[in-house]
Amino acid sequence: MKEFEKIPVTKVQRATKFITTGAKIGKNYLKHYGKKLVNPDVSRDELHEDNAKDIYNSLSELKGSALKVAQMLSMDKNLLPQAYQQKFAMAQYSAPPLSYPLVVKTFQKHFGKGPEQIFDTFTRKAMNAASMGQVHQATVEGKKLAVKIQYPGVADSVKSDLAMVKPIALSMFKLNPVEYDEFIQEVEMRMMEETDYVLELQRSIELSHKTSHLQHVVFPKYYREYSSPRILTMDWIEGKPLGEMLHKPLPKGAGDKLGQAMWDFYHFQMHQIRAVHADPHPGNFIITPDHELGVIDFGCVKVIPDDFYKTYFRLLDADLLTNKQKRDEVFYKLRFIYPDDTAKDRAFFTTLFSKLVELLARPFRSDTFDFADSAYFETLFSFGEEISNMKELRQSKKARGHRDAVYINRTYFGLYNILHDLKAKIKTVY
Repeated sequence: MKEFEKIPVTKVQRATKFITTGAKIGKNYLKHYGKKLVNPDVSRDELHEDNAKDIYNSLSELKGSALKVAQMLSMDKNLLPQAYQQKFAMAQYSAPPLSYPLVVKTFQKHFGKGPEQIFDTFTRKAMNAASMGQVHQATVEGKKLAVKIQYPGVADSVKSDLAMVKPIALSMFKLNPVEYDEFIQEVEMRMMEETDYVLELQRSIELSHKTSHLQHVVFPKYYREYSSPRILTMDWIEGKPLGEMLHKPLPKGAGDKLGQAMWDFYHFQMHQIRAVHADPHPGNFIITPDHELGVIDFGCVKVIPDDFYKTYFRLLDADLLTNKQKRDEVFYKLRFIYPDDTAKDRAFFTTLFSKLVELLARPFRSDTFDFADSAYFETLFSFGEEISNMKELRQSKKARGHRDAVYINRTYFGLYNILHDLKAKIKTVY
């Protein structure tokens, strides 16, 4: 895999890269419309392929929050054409890494010496690389370690990168500007936290300790003495990334075992700790040789405010959709509807979110739920596609939804998709 010898770090360098990418996208559109003049029936598949390649290559060089947004978008199977999903999903654990001299430079800045002076062994090539950092393998006294190194400039460029991503996201993916602004404020806060490895170290130790009693979930030990604001060191968990295993045959019962471990892991955090690992993409989990679930990244954690928790989980009340007073109260608090909505808008959004709540809460309506049920997911994805094309949502002058829900919704969306890929039957009671 190609390694980058340098990374654009200044605002001017990064803005120039965005402008160059925009020009490439413009050429792709010109090429597409030129072909369409000759053949009106030509599809947009080649356009999507070209744009996905150019955007991903550019973001891979920039690293950081822009690439992270692409990774997040790849998890939404209704928002992006398949070409984008496939390319952007690579940001989860197989993005192009930085070269070894840049890794050494980071160590010298934070420890005053290179990694080979700190560890007994240290791999010069990254074992895997994602949007915000890359992982190398090291050893100390025979103990195998995973060393995560943050890309240079990532922490300093979050705000400006997200501002530059906005026009591409709005024009290409037809996102509602009001919804996007609400979404991106929360994303910015989480990403700033994600670049703080001192905070991640603290949360990793605390959350792994509090959930260590759960069955079939394993965590690495973390090492303060080998960590810094931009370097995080933990035990190496043997196994393969979940993303590599999702579409391979698993031994009988392994999918249910892994799925139940993941369900229990998330719901204990949601309801007992009220601070949740909010980045459920496959690159953040390792499947061990005996099919245990290894959790290797607590960079993105959503702390759930008490008032929001009490309101949000009323969506699971059995009588919510039949009790108009309760439904309207919850819908107002979660900003699905507003007191000054027109009667037409209130009726439209009440119907829309009622259907969405019914679909997403369905796994909780019985003691067990089979996430292999293709009919359920076909309905869910079909409705999601329908929503993504609704002009009422795209043209709404108000954000439909609460900012605190952004990462909770994302967590459930990612969890459901992984459980579906695992074909897991789950005990959903909590």
